[in-house]
Amino acid sequence: MTDSSVPMEVFALLKAIVSTTDDKRPIAPAKQGYSMIPNPITLADMRSCFTSAVVCDALDAEGYPRQSPRLPIRPLTGSGVLIGRCRTTLWADMAHPDPRPYELELLAVDGCKPDDVLICAASGSLRSGIWGELLSTAARNSGCVGVVVDGAVRDVARMREMSFPVYARETVIYDSKDRQRVIDIDVVVEIDGIAFAPGDLVIADEDGIAVVPQAVELAVVRRAWAKVHAENEVRDAIRAGMKAVDAFAKYGVL
Repeated sequence: MTDSSVPMEVFALLKAIVSTTDDKRPIAPAKQGYSMIPNPITLADMRSCFTSAVVCDALDAEGYPRQSPRLPIRPLTGSGVLIGRCRTTLWADMAHPDPRPYELELLAVDGCKPDDVLICAASGSLRSGIWGELLSTAARNSGCVGVVVDGAVRDVARMREMSFPVYARETVIYDSKDRQRVIDIDVVVEIDGIAFAPGDLVIADEDGIAVVPQAVELAVVRRAWAKVHAENEVRDAIRAGMKAVDAFAKYGVL
């Protein structure tokens, strides 16, 4: 890991993050002003300061440059950042009567655990609104903190009143019965060719969605923590009058 544009003190911190991934001791800050890195960094810690962009940058630095779908999946309800663990559903279009309507989607919803984010991989289909108020209510009761739908939803006003975070491409008022159904749950699914595996860390906000494979989660999370606090220091320096060119030359963070 080398980058001639990164000052030595920032490089030292990032190197420490990678080299101590399995070390249970807190990592000392590289310079005055950097926050100590909690061990572990909890979901609550991440929600306090992470964004999809900073996590995407951390994924880039770890050699994972394609972890955010380039699709118009936007927050239709809720605000702020959505962070949790993927619980996956795979959807398919249909044009015949469903012998067991809603069967697997209800099992997926009722099987949610605290901090789960339900991922609905529907290949961008707008055949129906596959998510709505009642599913949001049931999912929240199971501990789910939000849903990402590669397709359409309905009941947006009511879900907004619930403050339940819902990300989707569009709204469609047709019910999913006999139009779309879940064909598998708790499997690896793809959105825009990007894999979302059960248990993966997912971060979504109005800028986009990033998924962090479990194999590199610890390193990515620690790197993102370091970067967001470095960015805070750069922001303070620029607000104090430092030129952007000088700030980048000093901190190597943008």
